[in-house]
This record gives sequence, structure tokens and C-alpha cells, in this order.
Amino acid sequence: MSELLHFTTTDADRSATEPLRDDIRLLGGLLGDVIREHEGERVFGLVEDARVRAFGVRRQEVDRASFGDTLTGLSTRDALHVIRAFSHFALLANIAEDLHRERRRAAHVAAGEDPQDGSLAATFRKLAGAHIDGDTASERLAGATVVPVITAHPTETRRRTVFEAQSHIKRLMRERTRMQLDPSEDAENLRQIKLWVLTLWQTALIRLSKITITDEIDAGLRWYDAAFFEVMPTLNAELRDAFAALLPGAGIADDPVLQAGSWIGGDRDGNPNVTGDVVAYATRRAAETALDHYLDELDKLQTSLSLSRRMAPVTDELLALAQHAADAGDARDDEPYRQALSYVHDRLMETHGVVVGADAGDPGAAGAAGAAGPAGAVGAGQGGEADDPYVAYATPEEFLADLDVIDASLRSTSDDLIADDRLATLREAVRTFGFHLYGLDLRQNSETHEATIAELFAWAGVCDDYAALDEDARVELLTAELANNRPLAGPNATFSETTTKELAITAAAAHAVRTFGEKAVPNHVISMCTSVSDMLETAVLLKEAGLLTVTPDGPRCSVNIVPLFETIEDLQVSATTLRAALAVPAYRALVDSKAPPADTHCAQMHPGSPARKGGGLQEVMLGYSDSNKDGGYMAANWALYRAELDLVEVAEEAGIRLRLFHGRGGTVGRGGGPSYDAILAQPPGAVRGSLRLTEQGEIIAAKYAEPKLATRNLEALVSATIESSLLDVEGLEPSEVEDAYAAMDEIAALAREAYGDLVHRTDGFVDYFKTSTPVAEIGELNIGSRPSSRKPTSSIADLRAIPWVMSWSLCRVMLPGWYGTGTALERWIGDDDARLAQLRGYVERWPFFRSVISNMAQVMAKSDLGLAAEYAELVEDADLRARVFDKIRDEHARTLAMYEKITGHDDLLWDNAALKRSVFNRFPYLEPLNHLQVELLRRYRAGDDDPQLKRGILLTMNGLATALRNSG
Repeated sequence: MSELLHFTTTDADRSATEPLRDDIRLLGGLLGDVIREHEGERVFGLVEDARVRAFGVRRQEVDRASFGDTLTGLSTRDALHVIRAFSHFALLANIAEDLHRERRRAAHVAAGEDPQDGSLAATFRKLAGAHIDGDTASERLAGATVVPVITAHPTETRRRTVFEAQSHIKRLMRERTRMQLDPSEDAENLRQIKLWVLTLWQTALIRLSKITITDEIDAGLRWYDAAFFEVMPTLNAELRDAFAALLPGAGIADDPVLQAGSWIGGDRDGNPNVTGDVVAYATRRAAETALDHYLDELDKLQTSLSLSRRMAPVTDELLALAQHAADAGDARDDEPYRQALSYVHDRLMETHGVVVGADAGDPGAAGAAGAAGPAGAVGAGQGGEADDPYVAYATPEEFLADLDVIDASLRSTSDDLIADDRLATLREAVRTFGFHLYGLDLRQNSETHEATIAELFAWAGVCDDYAALDEDARVELLTAELANNRPLAGPNATFSETTTKELAITAAAAHAVRTFGEKAVPNHVISMCTSVSDMLETAVLLKEAGLLTVTPDGPRCSVNIVPLFETIEDLQVSATTLRAALAVPAYRALVDSKAPPADTHCAQMHPGSPARKGGGLQEVMLGYSDSNKDGGYMAANWALYRAELDLVEVAEEAGIRLRLFHGRGGTVGRGGGPSYDAILAQPPGAVRGSLRLTEQGEIIAAKYAEPKLATRNLEALVSATIESSLLDVEGLEPSEVEDAYAAMDEIAALAREAYGDLVHRTDGFVDYFKTSTPVAEIGELNIGSRPSSRKPTSSIADLRAIPWVMSWSLCRVMLPGWYGTGTALERWIGDDDARLAQLRGYVERWPFFRSVISNMAQVMAKSDLGLAAEYAELVEDADLRARVFDKIRDEHARTLAMYEKITGHDDLLWDNAALKRSVFNRFPYLEPLNHLQVELLRRYRAGDDDPQLKRGILLTMNGLATALRNSG
């Protein structure tokens, strides 16, 4: 483990964490009982000996090398028993840790302490203290939007079955805390916990077959029933009420701020499994999920709203709804609310049939929803004649209007308590999710767009060799195409497989927009965007699908064109690219057409605001993963910060609103870290009330697996967005900014040089990486539908960031989260005490720098160069092994030394007690898994044909990912 981790505890610490240790002992004991009963005393003894010795290694009472030798002597069969046991120990320890966090928060609230940062209560207390005026808040939060975008990035190794078993155990463990159980109840509770522990033990932790894209779509939808349906509408309502109380009449957050997004089924960059049929399936399943939820809620409301007309008079509008019910005129006339809800339910069932169609669940049934209606008019004109009261709802607003009638009637008789319960949550859910549920982003690589456009132009006779044109000629040609509505492809056109697939995907997106409304497919992200032509090519493709139309006022498109800047070079010129795009009249017209209604109001209320200047919206996505892989941790973080500053400047010059979309992963090496701190660390002007960010892999479950978790994490996103938009969170004095930015320019350049010296300029580095890590075996883990590389090459550049980061995590080097930083800081400071004092000041006052250093420390706390040295032994070339690993070891030591120097602390986790406790508790579970992974990799690569070997390797990956909690 890291040299800068000190696990000393006070009596107060031990008292506070005793319940956690009790839970770990209880769950671990039950697992031990299950192993003894089902695998026998010998296996139990083997596991128990490994457990005791692993904890001894942590306490430095057992020699690590001798413990490793013991494990490497195990047969593959025995190794599997140990791997399974420690993987399950880690799963159960995670449950205990989550429950302990709940207890600590509850104790915090019960003690009457101030609300914690990251909560809406804390944020609104800060706003009240800052005396923000309504006009300023309205202008800065116009069109406020916070969108977590769920992706299928394959770092979640757990199966859904495992999640469900964990949920049952967590529920039963909560009962032990919250309820006074008598002896018989306690015994039954323990029996049930053991039942689920046994179920976990006998459930396969890894999949036997590769997950499909439709599996991923369905898995992504489970978070809505798990938490989003309950939490998002509630937080939107709380946010609106809080602003109404703080700033009456400002109209802030009248529209839902929290909205849902997804990439699953629309992200086809390097994933050949995404097709037009898959886009159709993803959008249809989303609508089905939303409508099923509403129907279920209506059923529950019908049961509960039994109010009698004799006891509670109703409005005429409510009676009108009730009279349309199928059972109007019978004995239920005395219960008009139930009749009204019956009618609303029947209309929504009709909507379900029209929108979802009879072939829901079939990914090949792209046209199942029936004929297309106008944009946003779901099922318009279908399901009955125009005067048929049971016609399907044309829009979510129609459905909401009927619910509003029920709400108004309840309030007319002072039944607000009833109205504010389930009905209020349903009404807010409809406002939040509509009939589309989430916005499905499309994403494709710019190279594919270029090839598709070239083929279309050649077929239409527009240009025989588009690829040969320079940038100016391309922009001129593309702009000309955006001046007319003429399609390029005719009905009998034939194209290559790639172009045919691209056209089918955009056609499916257009169908989804016509069927489910414009919010169903709101964005098209362009990976590896490097030029204006990359953006205009996307516009032409959207025009070909009918999503972009040319009007007398210029082109209009319901889909935002979102450039994604990923490499450090692309980030450095991102502002130049955007400025050039906005100088193209056709593209600027597209951007200006995106001005939300709220911006028009702000322009009238606040002369000189961006909306008054012309005001559209441009979203830009920033790639954290590839920039890190390209230039290293420190250089990538600063390149992102600088790019944001430059993009904000371009937006202000152009008089448009900028919305940034952060492509963050779970680990620090892919932009991870505490979301609240990360948002506050953004540069001035970069948030402005709007934020989108990806939520990936195992982080999704860690944040959104249940309502309490989801509430806390979504509150953190919203709170940080509001604070960044309305409060001064920069931390630097104006006189410091120029020097701080200049210092970071130099430090980032030094860090990139040091990183590049290892990764890009060390002979044999790729061979070292492929041999000393399990990167080759990760692709066989069956945790995602995408290939591990964009292209079939061995290049680091073409390797996806996820296997890159996950490989370094599993072998405990954690290289993407720190390498190069130590050298950069050491060289920049030199012997200059003034420079050292300067950086110490930044750690104290500058959220960006503090966040970068803190996140680096967190990832280094999980590194272990002793274990990493065992992985290095897998490299047979001794010279290569020494050449690379010696650099890694030296830089690791240097980075630890510089951390201590600039922070003044000799403990990496001095500022994060929760993570320190977590690392302390889970390190012993990592120890045997790492030793055994190295040994099984060695046997497998040596040609051992035991079929259990590969399974054992994959199980170690699963167990390590579980114990690390964020591995990719």
C-alpha cells in the first residue's frame, strides 16, 4: 500500500465506526458459515487462513512474500474457492459500508448540525446569506438543466441478479438497525440474511456470454424503477418551491431542472452493434417504461382516492372527466375521483398502444408505433375519431392537463394533503419524463461521418471526391447543401454497409422524434471533432433524415449538434473551432434557433444579457478519458480547464449560451471524483445553470441503486450547479489569476512531457502494458457490447480508455490518475520557496487545484507498488521490465513526496475520513485477489489448458473491481 497512508484511530473514531465493524463481522460470519456448510471444513479453513493472513499483511504482522507464495501454491480449483470467497467478502463489506454512511448522515441530522455541503438545504442557506437578487438569478439560471446521462461503458462487472441479492441483504440489515427485534424476529431476520448470502454464494458472479446491446438498454432502464421515478420529480418540485420561497416571482426552476439522458443504444462510436433497429428499440422501450409507470400510478390512485361526492364536493371540470368513464352512470357515481382516474387510465392505455405498439420488445420492429405525427405530437390523430373521448393523448401536456383537473378539484375542498401526495408526484413525473422518459443521444466518430457524406455526394453528383477537398472547400460545399431541402439519396440508391447503417440510424432517430417528441433524441455528439466541416457534415446527415429543415430564416433542427473535443490538441483548439463554426451563417442560424423561451424573457428583463444579443444555445462535450490517455492526468485536467475558459470567452463574444457536457468516467483517470467538488472546480462562467455529464459503469449503481443514494447524488449535482452559477466559488483573487494560469500552463507542459516520455517514447512500453496487466483478458469479461478498441490495432491511441484505466487499476499501479505530476511539480518548484508557497496557497484557496491534488491522492491511496511489482514479473524481458517499472516506481515516490511538500500532510487521505476508513476496511480483501490474479495469468499465458483458469482470472477481475468500487 502507499507509503503515505496512516491508519491511526482515536477512541471517538473507534466508537463511531464500531457499528460498521459489527456489520462486517456479522456478514462475514454468515458467509463463513455458508462456505463451511456447502464447501466443507477444508475449504473453509483455506479461506479463513487466507483471511487472517491478509489482515496480518495489513497490520505488517505477516510477510507479504510468504503469503503470496502460499497462494501461488494452490491448485486452480482451490484458488477458485479463495477468489470466490474474497469477492463475496468485498460485496458484503460494500453493503456494510453503505449502511454505515446512512447511519452517520442520520446521526448528523439528528444532532441538529448544519446541513452538509452538497445538499439543497446547504445551498439555499448559502444563497440566502449571499443576498442574491431575483434578476441576477433569473438571468444566470435561465433554461437551467442538469442531466445525468447513463452510458453503457463496460466497467460494471456485477450482474443484475447480484444487485437484487445485495438489495435484499441491505433491506434486512436496515431492519436490524431501525427496529427493536424480539428474539424470534431477530432469528428470522438472520435466517433471511443468510438465505440471501447463500443465494449470492451459489449465483455465478460473471456472465457466460457477452452482453448484447438490448441487454444494456434494458439494464439501463432499471434505474428508473429503482430510484429515478421517485427521486427526480421530488427534487424538481423541492427545487421549484425553494426558489419560490427565496426569490418570489423570479420564476426560477418552473420547468424541471433535473432531466434524464442516455447513450445506450445511440452511441455507435466504435460499436458496430448499434443499428437503426437498436435506436428504435431504445426509444420505444424508454416510452414503454414511462407509460407503464404512469399506468401503475393511476391504478394506485384509483385505489386510494375513494372520496365520496357526498363528503367532498368536486369541481365541474372533474365531473366532466368522470362522466367520460366507462362505468359512468352506475353505482360508482358517488366516487367521481375514481371515475375520472378510470377515464384517464383508459386514455393512457390507448396512448400506450399507439406509442409503444404491439411489437414492443422486438428490436427489429422500428415502425411499430404506427404512422408519424408532427414533432411532439405523440400518437396525434390515432386511437379513435376526433370526437372520441378515448382518443390517445397527443402530448404529455394533454395527459397532465387532466391530472391538473383532478388536482384543482382536490384543492378546491382543502384536500391539499391528498393532492400533495401520490398525485403530485405523478404530475411532476409527467413534467420530468414526458412520454419519452429520457433523451437518447446519438454519437458517431467524425471519420465515419466524412465517409458517409463523401458517398452521398458522389451518388448525388455533388462531388466525386469529397475526401480530396481542403477544409475551406468542404465548408463551402456543405453550407450550400444547408441552403435547400433537397435530399441527396433517392429511393433506389445503394450504398456501402457503413453508409446504409448510418442512414438507417438517423432515419430511426427521425421516426422517434416524430413519434415521441423532440426530447426523445435531443443531441448528436461528434467524436474526435477537429474542424468546422465535421460539424456541418453532421448537419447534412440530419437534413437527409428530415431532422433538419431549411426555412426562409435559415436551417432549423430539433437535434443539437455537439462537438466532442477529446485529445489535448483538440481541446487546445476547441475555441478556435467553435468560433469558426459560428462564423458560418447557416450554422449560426441553427444555434440561434435554440434560444429557449426563458431566454427571451431574460432578454426583456435584463438588457445586455446573452439572450438579448441573439442568444441561441451551443452544447460542447469535453472528453476526460482520451485526453488523459493522450497526455496524462495533470496535463489533461489543465487542458480541460483552459478549454472551458476559452469556450466561455467565445460564447460571450457571440452572445450565445454555452452548455458543457462532461464525459467523465468513474475513476480519477477518466475524470471521476466527487461530483460536487468537480463542478465547483469549473472555471468562472462554465456552468451558468446548465450541466450534462455521463454516469458510467459501476458508478451508476454506487449513485443510483436506491432512492436514498440517488437523492444524495442528484442533490449534489444540482446544488453544485446552482452554487457555481450564483456564488463566487473561484477562490482566486483577480490579481492572482494571471500568475495562477501561467503557472498551470508550465506545470501541465512539464507533466505531459514526463507522461509522454513513459507512454509514448519508451521503447517497448506497449508490450510492457499488454504483458504486465490483464488488458488482453478484460475483453473476455462479457461486461459490455462494445469492442475494447475502436480499431483492430495494438496502438494505445486506438485502445478505449476504459480497458486502459481498468488494467492499471487491477494491477494496482493506477497510472492514469497520477503519472507525470510528481516530476512536473518537482521541476516547476525547484529550490524556489516562493513557488512552493504559491502552490500551497492554491491548495488552500483554488477549488480547481485543490480538487486535482485531492483526487490524485485518493487514487494513489489505492495504489500498491509492492503488488504492482508482482505484475511486472509477468514481463519476461528483464531489461524492458526494469526500464518501465523503474520509471513507474520512481515517479510514484516522487509524486508522493511532492504531495506531502505542497499540502503539508504526510497522509494521502487526511481530508477524506470516509475514504480512509473504506480503504482500511477493504485492503485485506484485495490482497489475495491480486496475488492469485498474477499467478493465474502466469499459468494461462504459459499454456495451461485447465478450463477453470480463464474463469478464475475473470473472477479476480470481478472481485477486484468490486473491492476497488471504481476500477474503470
